[in-house]
Amino acid sequence: MKCSGASVFISLDKWHCLLIFLYPIAVFVAGTGSKQWEVPTASFTSSFNLSEILQWEPHCQYHHLQDKRRISAEIPPRLDGTWVSTRCEVRPGPEFLTRSYTFHPSRHFKALQHYYTDSSCEDPAYSLMIRGKFRLRQASWITQGGTEAEHHLSKVGIVVHSLAAKQRLASRLPSTCVGLILGQVVPGKLYDLYNTRTGRGCLAALGFSMMEMGLIRVETQHHNHGGKVQELFLGDIHTEWAQRTQHRPTGYQQPLQNAMHHLHPCPLCALVYRSSEQRPPVLPHSPAATQSLAGHWVSQRCETRPTVLFLTRDFTFDPDQHAWEGIYRHYLDPACSRPTFTLRASGHYAQGSPSAKVAGASEFVFKVTQVRVRAMDKPTAKLLNGTRPGKCGRPGGWKVGAEHDVTPTDGCTVLGIKLPHKEFELFKTELDHKKHPLLFIGERPTDGSSPDHPQRRPTSFQAPMVLCSGGETQPLHHYGSVFNSKQVQLAASGTERLTQLVLLAFGSALCSLFCVY
Repeated sequence: MKCSGASVFISLDKWHCLLIFLYPIAVFVAGTGSKQWEVPTASFTSSFNLSEILQWEPHCQYHHLQDKRRISAEIPPRLDGTWVSTRCEVRPGPEFLTRSYTFHPSRHFKALQHYYTDSSCEDPAYSLMIRGKFRLRQASWITQGGTEAEHHLSKVGIVVHSLAAKQRLASRLPSTCVGLILGQVVPGKLYDLYNTRTGRGCLAALGFSMMEMGLIRVETQHHNHGGKVQELFLGDIHTEWAQRTQHRPTGYQQPLQNAMHHLHPCPLCALVYRSSEQRPPVLPHSPAATQSLAGHWVSQRCETRPTVLFLTRDFTFDPDQHAWEGIYRHYLDPACSRPTFTLRASGHYAQGSPSAKVAGASEFVFKVTQVRVRAMDKPTAKLLNGTRPGKCGRPGGWKVGAEHDVTPTDGCTVLGIKLPHKEFELFKTELDHKKHPLLFIGERPTDGSSPDHPQRRPTSFQAPMVLCSGGETQPLHHYGSVFNSKQVQLAASGTERLTQLVLLAFGSALCSLFCVY
């Protein structure tokens, strides 16, 4: 049995599948009374409007990261307006695309998805024009801070941009779709791929789905100078092609930005905003960033992973020693304000060849040789103290804030950590809108399995990390990196014992519903 994993180089087993569901149920059972975490049982009403606030200040040396900003997220979110990609996006497969989604007060939407043959989005292949209607339902039971929604498609049209793209599509689609749709296609002309009178067989053959609209979150960044940036997070895309059309998201893709409230400068935003199905945006060629991992890299925001994982990442790479350290701090909430535990891991890496699938990316092999765990709250420490001898470090000695080495026990069974461990990775570096380096690390398999074979190497990426310092890398500690894994906290209240029993029952039920066997 596998669940979605978020740790980059550590294998996770079925126990984590159970644990990651505990917190949402814990809050409901324990009755904390905080409206921020209550999950409604009915549809939204006009009076139901929740907001969470995060003061986010990554510890970096760059001045632009020291500029504290306030981030708010309303439930239900306000979607009216147009939201656009800020870079060439990479989906599992790989697929390369840009998106422009427009939502109207009438609850109708129009989505444009432009697909390309290259990872720089310079050579358009085809565009999809999607129309439909959506409805916000309720705060998500599974993903804290998210909103569940449903949608109904009324039309999906396709515009092919070249004869070569037409031939590639013909090789992917069933003969019935080729005959009905592609047979008479003229590049630049819109054709119906789906409407209310036809079936969805041709959509499935393309791997097309709008299931991403099943989970929605809007964040607003309020900057000190008075400006604001709004970002729209839609549900994650399953990493397995066969699963993506039925996948119910519990994490997010990289966000779209509001066309009226986006980062500046953002020349790509204007290109995508002005695009249409007949005129896809052709992104300008940008020089490749130096493929160097040297330095200290951190998350740009509190990140969300499939199956209710909230975390921040912190990595240091030493190319001279081919060594790495990483810090994964996990939290109970989407504001990353309530820590549960931290994993500290270390190991070595080897750089391979440039990727044949994603231009500009490189293949790596990472090995984890040592891990330390630090419980950040009492329920987590109690849980770890209950493990059997030889399964998770020294039994009975877990205390809040104290770090334990779990290497002598070959990891920690209850956390799903197995040592030693090897993974086949995909890395890429780019420059952001202010020409600062970004690091993209391969996306984790949605089913929680590990990319422990070359055939399972990622073809898409997690949220980019920003370089805090580089060039003068500090020597790595002998014990390894700070490596953050999963959230495990049980609700802390006077009814903790009863709560834990209920959590186990609910966790087991949820695992049977949402985990992949």
